[in-house]
Amino acid sequence: MKKWFLLFSLVVLGSVGGAAVAIWYMPRSSMAFPNEQAPIHLASFPDHIMEHPNFVAASALATPAVVHIKTKQGGVAGAIEDEVMDPFRDFFGRGFQIPRGPQQGSGSGVILTSDGYIVTNNHVVKGADEIEVVLNDKRSFNATVVGTDQNTDLALLKIEASGLNTLSFGNSDGLQVGEWVLAVGNPFNLNSTVTAGIVSAKGRNINILGGGSSIEAFIQTDAAVNPGNSGGALVNVKGELMGINTAIASQTGSYEGYSFAVPANIVAKVVEDIKKYGTVQRGYLGVQIQDVDAALVSRENLKVNSGAYVAEHMENSAAKDAGIRKGDVIVEIDDVRVTATPLLMEAVSRKRPGETVRVLVDRLGEKKTINVVLRNAEGTTGLVKAESERTSASALGATFESASRKELESLKIDQGVKVKALSSGKLAQAGVRVGFIITRVDKSPVGSPSELSRLLSQSRDGILLEGYYLNGTKAYYGVGM
Repeated sequence: MKKWFLLFSLVVLGSVGGAAVAIWYMPRSSMAFPNEQAPIHLASFPDHIMEHPNFVAASALATPAVVHIKTKQGGVAGAIEDEVMDPFRDFFGRGFQIPRGPQQGSGSGVILTSDGYIVTNNHVVKGADEIEVVLNDKRSFNATVVGTDQNTDLALLKIEASGLNTLSFGNSDGLQVGEWVLAVGNPFNLNSTVTAGIVSAKGRNINILGGGSSIEAFIQTDAAVNPGNSGGALVNVKGELMGINTAIASQTGSYEGYSFAVPANIVAKVVEDIKKYGTVQRGYLGVQIQDVDAALVSRENLKVNSGAYVAEHMENSAAKDAGIRKGDVIVEIDDVRVTATPLLMEAVSRKRPGETVRVLVDRLGEKKTINVVLRNAEGTTGLVKAESERTSASALGATFESASRKELESLKIDQGVKVKALSSGKLAQAGVRVGFIITRVDKSPVGSPSELSRLLSQSRDGILLEGYYLNGTKAYYGVGM
């Protein structure tokens, strides 16, 4: 028995030992481990996305083309109300007023041509008696204002120089949310400062330019922007100009994480118009619009959840004559999707009077394409002369817009022209405040900025303005011309 047991044990041990030796010498590539996972690979990511961002090249391109703008303004008759400072209220804080005595200002600008054309914000140079441009290499030049556009808060300057470094326009339509951008300017008089951030949003309306015909479709970024950055460059990582830094949203007057820039495609069109025509040639659809939201969808039984709702037609409306109806929702313009009113305003602002746009509307679920020939603010398809605009804006130190239907109804009047903004001109000296609605000029009724310009151009000695403030107060002002 013992012999048989010993023999059986030797057989088992031999089998186990042989198996162990076989496994040990088996090639490891043929061994299977069910619990081991295959390596994971990232797919569809371009190589540059995985790299750390490097802004050296973009900074080197941008900083020589960004200038420091210094302005001086003589004494003014008195303080101007807070509403006047809308374009840069967020820079200085609410309640900011212009004190008596000479004033100095500071901002930034971007060189567009080697012979000295520079773009900046209108509020940087507005009301300035002297404008000094300091280049990155410390050279200094006196600048003249070629033209301004209140509706986009842009201004074009010119210095007498040559061989200057410039920035080229990029395509701001192609800018994507999440893309890296640089803000280049002179915050707090710190020359040639570069900060980095990403695009936080596009087509942002923050209501700092006063509404009406103002164009607000800002690029929002989290690049640090502070007082002095106004008019400076927003560039992409290639060093292309994507926008002009214009405003910040802040409770303190300093950067709190939100900055806004006018898109480069709007800037390019404004600059081209000012150089070619002396003023901006802007086409209008002639409609009052509002964003489509859940409440509007429910109230009007709309069939789309986004777009620009046509609430009303303006006088001499190009859209109405082309067939766009009240209650239509504009969802595309020239094949560009419209998800909110700022996107529609931006698209139309790039067109001139007489040009045709292709508008896709949703009419209670039915899509219709309508071609609209745009008109100017006077209701015609002709180009606007620069002289009439200068008469209303520069001579009186003010800009105007037609009073809204709501404002007219609240005052129980039929028509009027609202004082949109003031500088240290004749209206401010006469005591006129922002928000005053002019109903008559020398007893002649006035209902549009173009009519006001015509009446002003006919006056040689002085004018009598009659109108109302929104609280119902009636007022008269005598203004010398």
